[in-house]
Amino acid sequence: MKAIRTFTVRPVLAESLAPLDRLASNWRWSWSRATHALFASMDPALWGEIGANPARMLGALGQERLDELARDDEFVARVREEDERLTAYLDGDRWFQQLEGDKPVHIAYFSPEFGVDGSLPQYSGGLGILAGDHLKSASDLGVPLTGVGLFYRAGYFRQSIGDDGWQRESYPLLDPYGLGLTLLRNREGAPVEIALDLPGDRRLHARVWVADIGRIPLLLLDSETPSNTDEMRRVTDRLYGGGGEHRLLQELLLGVGGVRAVRAWSELNGRPTPDVYHTNEGHAGFQGLERMSELITNNGLSFDEALAQVRAGTVFTTHTPVPAGIDRFPRDLIADFLSSGLFQGLDAGRAISLGLETWEGGDQGVFNMAVLGLHLGQHANGVSVLHGEVSRGMFGMLWPGVDTDEVPITSITNGVHAPTWVHPALKAVSERAWGDAHTDTHDWTDRAVVTDAELWGVRQQMKGELVAEARRRVAASVSNGHTPSWVEDLLDPEVLTIGFARRVPTYKRLTLLLRDPERLTRLLTDPERPVQIVIGGKSHPADDSGKILIQQLVRFSRDPKVRGRIVFLPDYDITLAKDLYPGCDVWLNNPLRPLEACGTSGMKAALNGALNLSILDGWWDEWYDGENGWAIPTADTASNDEERDDAEAAALYDLIEHQLVPRFYEREGGIPLRWLEMVRHTMTELGRKATSDRMVRDYVQRLYVPAAAHDVALRANEFFEARTVAAFVSRVREAWGRVSIASVDSSGIPAQAQAGDTLEVRADVRLDGLSPDDVAVELLYGATNEDDALARDHSVYRLSPGASAADGATVFSGTLPLGVTGTFGYTVRVRPAHPQLVSPVELGLVTYAS
Repeated sequence: MKAIRTFTVRPVLAESLAPLDRLASNWRWSWSRATHALFASMDPALWGEIGANPARMLGALGQERLDELARDDEFVARVREEDERLTAYLDGDRWFQQLEGDKPVHIAYFSPEFGVDGSLPQYSGGLGILAGDHLKSASDLGVPLTGVGLFYRAGYFRQSIGDDGWQRESYPLLDPYGLGLTLLRNREGAPVEIALDLPGDRRLHARVWVADIGRIPLLLLDSETPSNTDEMRRVTDRLYGGGGEHRLLQELLLGVGGVRAVRAWSELNGRPTPDVYHTNEGHAGFQGLERMSELITNNGLSFDEALAQVRAGTVFTTHTPVPAGIDRFPRDLIADFLSSGLFQGLDAGRAISLGLETWEGGDQGVFNMAVLGLHLGQHANGVSVLHGEVSRGMFGMLWPGVDTDEVPITSITNGVHAPTWVHPALKAVSERAWGDAHTDTHDWTDRAVVTDAELWGVRQQMKGELVAEARRRVAASVSNGHTPSWVEDLLDPEVLTIGFARRVPTYKRLTLLLRDPERLTRLLTDPERPVQIVIGGKSHPADDSGKILIQQLVRFSRDPKVRGRIVFLPDYDITLAKDLYPGCDVWLNNPLRPLEACGTSGMKAALNGALNLSILDGWWDEWYDGENGWAIPTADTASNDEERDDAEAAALYDLIEHQLVPRFYEREGGIPLRWLEMVRHTMTELGRKATSDRMVRDYVQRLYVPAAAHDVALRANEFFEARTVAAFVSRVREAWGRVSIASVDSSGIPAQAQAGDTLEVRADVRLDGLSPDDVAVELLYGATNEDDALARDHSVYRLSPGASAADGATVFSGTLPLGVTGTFGYTVRVRPAHPQLVSPVELGLVTYAS
């Protein structure tokens, strides 16, 4: 029979073991090998059964075993040592504290999902894993950051594959106490509750769970509270589990409730309120409206002044390169919520306009969360260089009249948390060779430090562990309980192993490998130099097209001709990934370019010594160098998707057959020396770039520090600068339709100009009420192409204002030495200018000479 409720009974720890509670409740154990090993050693078999979570371990171990361990002097000494290590980690200065100059005092990082560990399933894929790695590196670097998300009682979902190959989902409920989370309580000991007023006299309440991720608190809002109706309790039931109002309620709780939760946590812990708010994708965009509401009701700011203040301290990161990946809600539904009293003092009509698709071809009937995020974030970025370019094109309509390359969306390429994702065996080699486990900071190309035999031995060990885990999972998935004999021979540690695992939207092309089944079969079953493939991935429960792709793959893998060489492993998650990435020789990624925003799974594989085989998309487009793997050619000239898939699949087969296979199986003394050259190069070069430490440092220096400076500047002197900026924007927008360049005159250039000549330019500009200080008149110049268009790397020279012309226009002029040879061109433009604008074209107001 099924229990109607479950909960965790915590044991009583002897004084000598008391630090275990602290060690279990800080998720640093998930990337600390020593702490992880400490808990595993208490009962290795049980550790695996309960999902490798210390809090669960303490609840499941039993009082008798704990009392026995309390009498074990060696174990008690290990506990004390780990507790001292945690204290040392949490205290003292780190990278951030040593930065010179003004810095943020507190950063709030909002994300709809966080992938910290497999035992805390609050993630669906790359967005959540990235968020978890962001928190871990922020902790390692000492960045004063607080994570904000939701606690989903059933997480995402657990995946199984039926006999027909069809994905099935299950939703086991999670006990937050049993996971090592702590309920946020006020000073009287009562749970802190956040409340949101909703249309129809409804109220949404949420409690706040705190997960300590090293030095970083992660606040997770949970609607499962007695204060809620049954309807409201279901708001945080599942990650991405519903649409329409259910999804909107989740995002309102994340954004609005998240701001209120951070306020409560900061007050209780004596921390300043955040000066930077980072929105990881558009799901948390309502946090900006909540902050505007606070400024309007508490500080007396107008809508425009509050908007200027909120924009100054907000960072918005977009992760999607496809419009279909953006949350869009019916405009009327949003209007109901914005008019309900949820946001005090906020003009509902103007707030709605911040998320509308006002451009030609946009849908005026929807509210777009990415548009809201970009309107509320003065600092915006994509997650790879290529994705930054795609994002500037995708959202360029928000800055009409601005060239695509100038759209104010920069890029910071994602990274992965090396201590989490690098296999312990490689860390052990690093410790032996260099005295520490930092595998991403050393020169692996030095054979005198790490021999080919040692490196190849570790790579084979990791592959052997993957093979064993794959056999275990396949055996466990057999429905009749009888393990077929072929499972014992599933995969082979000596065979070239290709890994492929990710979410399964159609653009990631899970089944591209199946375009030519006969050729793939020959590659897999070659008697001398075979290939084997290990695959994992989940399709969203509502995405039948993705489930069909999984079914096709599973059915192919079950064909007796190939089933020993290709396997689909169900329930792909962090736990499986930690075996999968290190155990593969090659990591495959074949999305439709340029629809992969970044694709960090290949980074995790690379840090473990796997080589990448990928379409030039996401991070691979900027870091592929010819020695760290192979680039699959893209068929950009194909006339349709079928032709493109056929061409790219053929190129993929060619690379595997003619490049990967020969290099892998070419041996000297049983070791593939040329292959290992590529492995060493990959671990050294990508190890320096593909980490979330590098990523977080980039965020701090390029976005957080400037955002904090803007926030402080606008907030000073009773928001004097915020009021000034708002007045400036209003004045400029009202006048801009009348601003024009009356004439441009240049002189002094002979018919045959040469380097060293000067170009004297005069532009007469009609400002119609604006002052010369309100604008910048710029000369844009450089090499031109056959269409007389300026090159993307053109230069900008600001002209100086002078006297008024006879017709009332203002004269701007300048003298430019010619240093560019070849075909040369220039134009003149006028744009608004203010010291608190981050981008020259931030307002989307640009007038060019005609």
